[in-house]
Amino acid sequence: QVQLVESGGGLVQAGGSLRLSCVASGKIVSIGDMGWYRQAPGKPRELVGYVTSGGLTKYGDSVKGRFTISRDNAKFKVFLQMNNLERDDTAVYFCNAENVYLGTYYYDYWGQGTQVTVSS
Repeated sequence: QVQLVESGGGLVQAGGSLRLSCVASGKIVSIGDMGWYRQAPGKPRELVGYVTSGGLTKYGDSVKGRFTISRDNAKFKVFLQMNNLERDDTAVYFCNAENVYLGTYYYDYWGQGTQVTVSS
């Protein structure tokens, strides 16, 4: 079984920074895209950004220029560096891994989420 475990969430003041980490564990051969989504209370889950296995990145419009995604393919890790945080960034952040190859089939997985709260 594959698990995604996020870490690094917490409380930060507006203008501050946080770094989220996510590690995938299990009998994984390879992972396609790895990324982050977030969900604020009463709102749908939205894309924060993702990075392909080749290092290409895509970001949601609201975080462009402030957030940076990176990954360590060898360790099945993905990171989210969040700078200049705003109150609207408050949400539960979920790690996502797509096209996780386990040797026979491909699967998609989600982490359980980590809370990020930005105070004024």
